[in-house]
Amino acid sequence: MNQLSMFDRVQFADSSATFIAEVEAFCEFGQRTIVDSRDGIPYFINEFWTAGQRQAHSIHEVSYRACFKAQLPEFFIGRLTKPGDVVFDPFMGRGTTPVQAALMERQAFGNDVNPLSVLLSRPRLRPITIDAVAAALRSVDWSAGEVRREDLLAFYHPATLKKLEALRLWIEERAPLGSTDVDPVADWIRMVAINRLSGHSPGFFSGRSMPPNQAVSVKAQLKINEKLGVSPPERDVAGVIIKKSKTLLKDGCAPSQVQSSLHTGAAWAVPGIPDASVDLTVTSPPFLDIVQYAADNWLRCWFAGIEPEAVAIDMHKTEEAWTLMVNRVLREQARILRPGGYVAFEVGEVRNGKVLLEKLVWRAAEGLPFERLGVMVNDQEFTKTANCWGVDNGSKGTNTNRIVLLQRH
Repeated sequence: MNQLSMFDRVQFADSSATFIAEVEAFCEFGQRTIVDSRDGIPYFINEFWTAGQRQAHSIHEVSYRACFKAQLPEFFIGRLTKPGDVVFDPFMGRGTTPVQAALMERQAFGNDVNPLSVLLSRPRLRPITIDAVAAALRSVDWSAGEVRREDLLAFYHPATLKKLEALRLWIEERAPLGSTDVDPVADWIRMVAINRLSGHSPGFFSGRSMPPNQAVSVKAQLKINEKLGVSPPERDVAGVIIKKSKTLLKDGCAPSQVQSSLHTGAAWAVPGIPDASVDLTVTSPPFLDIVQYAADNWLRCWFAGIEPEAVAIDMHKTEEAWTLMVNRVLREQARILRPGGYVAFEVGEVRNGKVLLEKLVWRAAEGLPFERLGVMVNDQEFTKTANCWGVDNGSKGTNTNRIVLLQRH
């Protein structure tokens, strides 16, 4: 662990005090921050960001279950880092944190145990043009595919499924799974195709299916088809990809000079990231056992050639097990963060506020080389403070982001 001089300790204390003072004084949306305390934990409650303040950059419009909005990492990246600094997310999911970091000219580092995460994140960290995408799709031999899985006809017209199989073959040649030496255009096309596999409109390859950010089972899709009295219509695969690509690229790409480093593995062991190299971590871990990541992504794994059973996604069924996992993750953050670096650890709201996960994170950080600065609660409706503690008071409370703030000693 790094040892700090007295001068460094004072300097870091000053930087954290400045940030906390800014949080306390925040009133961009007409409300002053409420400063509260529970069980010795300082809380800062306000509407710090909102989807209404402005739409996020169009390149973020990739669906993925249980992901936070880009405004969350943007808030911390803009205040706690400068261009060229390293921003990391050990549970990057669809890549919101590294992509936002790249857009803000920071180095984009990320990790996730699910190989899909790299496939969803990497293409958006590289320059791409719609003309290159269209030209590449014209080179696909669309007649090369054949129906290999009859069960997928619950989702796709036979002609559409054959084209998807042809596209899979084309991608495998140019962007092999697990390789870092891939054609960036084929990488992009795979990312877009993964996000168009099932949904509720003609903008997807499938017939009508809900919801669009996860795949129902074959059995459930057959029930949807029967209830609607329809079979999957034929889709223009290339046309769907081009249309979605235009939407994603509407606001442009990440700057070409941005450095990135993406990894696949456990969040508590990222050996590819050097000691004391990260300036800011913004992340959100899986919440107990409430989200079935493997079940949600089975169709995406099929297209990408990933075996879902081989993805070692942990399910933490007890608060004790979850807290132990967070402790392991924070130990790794202590290794890779530079002295004075920050962690913004988002835990959302679980079980209607009955489980306050931020308290478990606070406990998990005890004894590690972090200053525990407090918990920011982004309360978008800004109702009674009691709602933030899971107290009914005649209402169901609010849906809040809860972010534990830590600074590396």
